[in-house]
This record gives sequence, structure tokens and C-alpha cells, in this order.
Amino acid sequence: MKPGIFITGTDTDVGKTVVSAGLALVLRGRGMKVGVMKPVATGCYGSDEKLISQDAAFLMEAAQNEYPPLTSPSRFRNPLSPNVAAMLEKKEVDVPNILKSYRELQKHYDFIIVEGVGGLMVPLKKDYYVANLIRDMGLPIVIVSYAGLGAINHTLLTVDAATIRGLEVRGIIFNRVAVANYSLAELTNPKVIHDLSGVPILGSLPNIEGLNMDNCQFGKLKEIFQERIRVDKIAGNLVGAIPQK
Repeated sequence: MKPGIFITGTDTDVGKTVVSAGLALVLRGRGMKVGVMKPVATGCYGSDEKLISQDAAFLMEAAQNEYPPLTSPSRFRNPLSPNVAAMLEKKEVDVPNILKSYRELQKHYDFIIVEGVGGLMVPLKKDYYVANLIRDMGLPIVIVSYAGLGAINHTLLTVDAATIRGLEVRGIIFNRVAVANYSLAELTNPKVIHDLSGVPILGSLPNIEGLNMDNCQFGKLKEIFQERIRVDKIAGNLVGAIPQK
């Protein structure tokens, strides 16, 4: 099996897609053939026959991937929990097809980045959660969180849920962290979370100037990600083995 990482979050809209795209840009810039996957996406647009996930499109552009059906195999129009969206749209989250698509992508790429939907305990179908999908894929995880007030509780709950289910937590990335006039919570929370969880802090990202997901514009995401995130801790020995372009 090819190596990879699953990017999850403490909540929806914490920046999983930005982190996934940033990682893809950096690894591709270092000579790796990177595959990306958004296995379950809600809030898609377009016709029912050809629903498009904006997150998946952004990731595919970052990684320069060529297999849309494999990248985003389960798509729903309603911006809801996947199990609810599936019920309303008279569809299902086809887990066997997702895993088949994942295995097929592994044939074409050196490293696979999989972005989850919401957090670990988002239900995909009855008695099957995002955490179950991660375990079935056999991937370690990176947790994306915000750093402000409330981050300690949400991040520790996510770490706890992962640990209970036997998932490997490779580290935590804090997103949308202020670079000036930051709050006392933003200043102290990352160390508190590390001290209480023992999970490595892989870095933090500010708001990225020029980044526009709707138009697939990355601004300085690659440069900032490379400077501020410990990519070697995410991709393991692969990064050091491939010369940087």
C-alpha cells in the first residue's frame, strides 16, 4: 500500500481543505506524485447527475490530479451530515466504492492525501463514522483546529476519539492563527493542548493572502505552508528522500 495521510478537523470549516491543498502543493514541489481524495462531500453544486465538490476541485488543482470520479466518489447537494443528505436525496454513502476508489488511486500516486468531512464522529451511515473510514483505509491522521477560545476542549475531544479507536495521530495544525494582535488564548492554547495530549504540534497557518477556493487560486499557500508546517512529520521519510525542486 502507498503511504498517505487523512486530514480531519475538530469541526467543519476549520481549514481541512486549505491544509490538504498546502500539503499537496509542497509535496508536489518536492518531486512527489501526489494523489488527493475527498471521499464524501456535501454542499455540492451542479446538476444531480454531475454534482461538483468545490473542495475536491480545489484539491485536484493543487495536486494536478486526473481522476475526478476516484477523487470524489460520494457527493451530495445538501450541506448536511452525509447520512442525512443521503436520506433526503435517496442515495447512500457507498463505503465499498469509496475504498475501491482509494485503492485505485494508490496505483497512480506516490502519496495520498485524504480530506474528511467534518470531524471524526460525523456519521456516514448507520453505525459507520468518519473514524471508521479512516481505520478501514489504514491511514494516520492530522487534526486541523483553530487556536482560539474553545480549542482546548474540541481538540482534546478529537484526540481522545482517535485514540480510543486506535488511530495514529501524527500531529495537530492550527489554522487561521493571527500573526499580530493575537489573543491570549491563541498564544497559550497550542502549548496547553500539546502538554495535555502529548500530540506533536506541526505548526500554524495564518489567513493566506490571495487564496480563493472558488477560483482555485492558492496565493502564497505553498510558500507559507513550507515555512510554517513540519511537512517531514506528516509525510515521514518520503520528504527527505526526494530532492526539493
